[in-house]
Amino acid sequence: MAAVSVVGGGVGGMVSALLLARSGHEVTLLERLPRLGGKLAEHRRDGFRFSLGPSLLTLPGVFRDLGVGRELVEVRELCRYRFADGSVLTAHRDPDRMAREVERLAPGEGARWLAFHAWARRCLSASARTFFAGPLDRPPRAAHLSDLLAVAPGRTLAGLARRFFRDPRLRQYVNRYATYAGSDPYRAPAALGCVPAIEHDHGAWYVPGGLPRLAGDLAALLAEAGVEVRVSAPVDAIVADRRRVGGVRLADGERIAADVVVANTDAAELYGRLLPDRHRLRRVAALGRSSSAFLLLAGVEGRTEGLAHHSILFSADQRAEFDALFRRRTPSTDPTVYVGCASVDDPSQAPAGTEALTLLVNVPARDPSRWPAPPESYRDLVLERLAERGLDLAGRLRFVDLFTPADLRGRYGAWGGAIYGTAYSGPLSPFRRPANRGPRRGLYLVGGSAHPGGGLPLVAMGGRIVASMVDEDFPTGKAAS
Repeated sequence: MAAVSVVGGGVGGMVSALLLARSGHEVTLLERLPRLGGKLAEHRRDGFRFSLGPSLLTLPGVFRDLGVGRELVEVRELCRYRFADGSVLTAHRDPDRMAREVERLAPGEGARWLAFHAWARRCLSASARTFFAGPLDRPPRAAHLSDLLAVAPGRTLAGLARRFFRDPRLRQYVNRYATYAGSDPYRAPAALGCVPAIEHDHGAWYVPGGLPRLAGDLAALLAEAGVEVRVSAPVDAIVADRRRVGGVRLADGERIAADVVVANTDAAELYGRLLPDRHRLRRVAALGRSSSAFLLLAGVEGRTEGLAHHSILFSADQRAEFDALFRRRTPSTDPTVYVGCASVDDPSQAPAGTEALTLLVNVPARDPSRWPAPPESYRDLVLERLAERGLDLAGRLRFVDLFTPADLRGRYGAWGGAIYGTAYSGPLSPFRRPANRGPRRGLYLVGGSAHPGGGLPLVAMGGRIVASMVDEDFPTGKAAS
């Protein structure tokens, strides 16, 4: 049995702590904030409730296997896409129905979408046997040449879109999946194109009362498993010699001895402050930051007729939009806007006769004080673009609260406000993310900046990977469930 300190109470840290306690380790979870859940958080105002982090859940089995998420409900539509020319594509879970919808939008492309979906399935299957199967410090046992070929090595996501579709709108739809990892589709690997297989084969899910409820469910399981949870307990340093970790030091000077430290922190935060390592910090920096988010949390009078739970209002020029984000590192003046309206399926999210709208725009991970215009001006620009695309909120707004990269950096220690730590830039970038096993015996990394990446199911998978590594390195003889 090992004494384990988990630094950070995000989902990856919570899953690691839960599984390690179930397998017999003595686990302490230390969280800087006064609550658990990390980015799985909500904002409340005047009876309105907004998710500050994930807005949907995919691969629900990952959480059901842990014993949470039994109350999940499936949303009626995966997403509704509106293009700059006013045309609309409604994404249905059923692949045949989706193909018919694609054919309606772009005659002749329905069969191409089915071929794309079949490719995505093969890619996801290969990824499950290799990339998602465990840590990357050893070759997966089931890795075969066919698996490597299935993920279209050397091709970008934008190149994959061009391979399958002729209609520029459908290419824009495919390229959008790069934003699931905070990346540029013109540099991100084609393997991100497996996401449609996840959505159409496993669905998009929601928790009544809001996705942040998952954090409460996991917290209850932690208590049941005997994990010592300490909130408002910021860690100042990881204590280690050149060979192994020895525990952590809290900001108030208290030291907690540990055989194992699981860092559920941004890798740049780990190697820049908690356990300084200039070599590894340079490697992280060389990968480049993922994008950040600019959130407008709007309390809106009335109900918008025909609004879906999830909508995407695309920009007119996607290439220019991503050039602004990743090359000029400035917010786009014609951004794609995600519109989330949980009130469509969950009346508890807003007072009667109103709706709570989460408006999200991808922006560079940098301090907003260095933007060409202040956040309030960018808020106005986003609202103008929404009006131009058919969602005019003028005269209906009770309030608009802003959440910027500075908030992500301040709350979570995110590198410049980057949502996912490093971006996927280049065909091998998924394999260059910070590894789950750190440079000292007993040090492990979990969370969005480490393997296998960000998003609710992936950080939960990362928690399971780390727990299995600790069990292998510090066996207890008891299997986790």
